[in-house]
Amino acid sequence: MLKYANLSLVSQIVRVSKRSVGSVVNIPKADPSGVQNEPILEYLKGSKERKELQAALDKLSSQCQEVPIIIGDKEIKNSDVQYQPMPHDHKKKIAKFYYASKEDVKKATNVATEAQKKWDRTSLNERLAIWTKAADLMAGKYRMELNAATMLGQGKTAVQAEIDSAAELIDFFRFNAYFAKELLHYQPISENASVTKNSMRYRGIEGFVAAVSPFNFTAIGGNLAYTPALMGNGVVWKPSDTALLSNYIIYKICREAGLPSGVVNFVPADGPVFGDTITASPNLAGINFTGSVPTFNRLWAQVGKNINLYKNFPRLIGECGGKNYHFVHPSADAESVVMGTIRSAFEYCGQKCSACSRMYVPESLWPKIKEGLLAERDKLKVGPVTEFDSFMSAVIDEKAFKRIKSYIDKAKNSSALKILGGGQYDDSVGYFVQPTIIQSNDPKHRIMSEEIFGPVLSIYVYPDNKVDSTLELVSETTSYALTGAVFAQDESFLKSAVEDLKYTAGNFYINDKSTGSVVGQQPFGGGRLSGTNDKAGGPHYVLRWASPQSIKETFVPLREWRYPYMD
Repeated sequence: MLKYANLSLVSQIVRVSKRSVGSVVNIPKADPSGVQNEPILEYLKGSKERKELQAALDKLSSQCQEVPIIIGDKEIKNSDVQYQPMPHDHKKKIAKFYYASKEDVKKATNVATEAQKKWDRTSLNERLAIWTKAADLMAGKYRMELNAATMLGQGKTAVQAEIDSAAELIDFFRFNAYFAKELLHYQPISENASVTKNSMRYRGIEGFVAAVSPFNFTAIGGNLAYTPALMGNGVVWKPSDTALLSNYIIYKICREAGLPSGVVNFVPADGPVFGDTITASPNLAGINFTGSVPTFNRLWAQVGKNINLYKNFPRLIGECGGKNYHFVHPSADAESVVMGTIRSAFEYCGQKCSACSRMYVPESLWPKIKEGLLAERDKLKVGPVTEFDSFMSAVIDEKAFKRIKSYIDKAKNSSALKILGGGQYDDSVGYFVQPTIIQSNDPKHRIMSEEIFGPVLSIYVYPDNKVDSTLELVSETTSYALTGAVFAQDESFLKSAVEDLKYTAGNFYINDKSTGSVVGQQPFGGGRLSGTNDKAGGPHYVLRWASPQSIKETFVPLREWRYPYMD
């Protein structure tokens, strides 16, 4: 951004926004420290990486791995058996695992609390070495296994898995290690170092951190569990049932890299059992959460109820999804709008927290944009992740399928809604939902305000002379504020929109889709009911899991308690 340093904000915006949507390939961005974003492999037909991925897919799809509960150095298997099926073929299972009991979860909190005391004494350099080794293992030895587990278990296509369980996961480990090291560069002022030296160090937080991770990004599981650990904390990790295998591979990688037992404990569990147990422990130091608003509200309420129980005020960090928007101005480039929206709304079946779910289009551009969206939608192949020409696959599970289906069914029977494309679904083999485009005559209809978390795009067409009032609808229609995008070539509009929409999104895009944040480039998080906006992938995130201590060291003995003015 240095090249734009002397330009006005809107000039910077316009220059940057004239770039095309671009390819999926992530060109590594150099950093003065030497840390770089992991390059994204393309998996072209006949390529070495495609053959390696295919071999990993064949291996994982031919077996059902047994995954134990792991607390400290002990593996636990019990009678509460669970399975992780393949979303695109739900009769096939890739993992057998176990739900931890209340007693197991309680034991894990105690083990993590004890492990934290010793782990926090481990030097930062030693921790950084472990994180570096783990990232290297993820980038090399385990890359294809991570991607294959994410594809088969979470329904991601090859490129979506590569972006997630390879590049972003590796980036979290490398960049968070770099950001942790950067914290040491700041030291308080020492006016006369020969008399007094002031310093700052960063400790873990006494107790344990509970990490509750989602299904939709393997990388989020790694970040939620291991960033607190990097900063000297003990962690009890509840992975999502539907991301179980990929998350278990992360756990094994980190142990292989040298992370001691007990620092991170792998504890699949029923949600309420886990939540009730961690919030009842006096050693709860924090909750690192990604999931639904009701679940986060429940955890927050339990912490509030038990606040007098805790040794610390627990730190609560949460990311809870969104109702993300594309706002199209009459001056927008229609083709860019179409291509960006297709990707944002339908990549990974719209199951990204940042996926475009609602769009506002001016009447003047609507015929062209409608034609483009429907034409491109018809080209999207929905199929098994093992078929490399599939653009998207099945949604994650039966619960998600039924929820998404209910919105489509309501659209079929509502006079305010019209299905323009898609609307079909079938769960006989896999949980398949066709990418669906719906036009709403009511800008405040629930389909424009509620998070669906599926391949459903809702569109409101507004009169060209109602730009300002429609902008107000963007802010007023929903309680979420995660991501949003505006498409326009009009500089005066862009300048006002940056301010008018300031509180509607934690990640704001100009002439680009609402998805695709990259660690170190667009730190991620939103406000309002989208979460606490602690910006995973940015320099502040590691500090949220550290407990700073100021130290003053005096070298000249004090010989007098009286002050001179007293004489």
